[in-house]
Amino acid sequence: MEINIRKGFPNDRETIAGFQEAMAKETEDISLNRETLLKGVDAVLNAPDKGMYFIAEAEGKVVASLMITYEWSDWRNATVWWLQSVYVLPAFRRAGIFKKMYAHIQAEADKRNDVSGIRLYVADSNLTAAKTYKNVGMDGDRYRMFEWMKTY
Repeated sequence: MEINIRKGFPNDRETIAGFQEAMAKETEDISLNRETLLKGVDAVLNAPDKGMYFIAEAEGKVVASLMITYEWSDWRNATVWWLQSVYVLPAFRRAGIFKKMYAHIQAEADKRNDVSGIRLYVADSNLTAAKTYKNVGMDGDRYRMFEWMKTY
């Protein structure tokens, strides 16, 4: 299956919001306020200083998305990218979608001198996600979160 990874655009807002609604329901049994969610997605799509979305496309449709937000690290004098809002359509899980998205983002981070690494957090109960993150090379042992940091 061919998987294309690209940045998210304003015309992706409905899809991204739908993914977030599905994830909140699936992982925490929470129903999100659609109006608030759309405003939140728009805020990122329209203000690059807040973050950015990445989209995975396969079989002619959007099948996954994730958001990157930023943390300044004085220790590293660089930014850490936080992966958030990771969602893959159920029919496309275990097909390497996240692995390809992560590789794309890691390569982007590695090219930049102003990005020192990638982190994410995962619910303790989400063992499947934790295994996926470990399988792509992230370390979840030091802070009870998963991270990848460049070696200088």
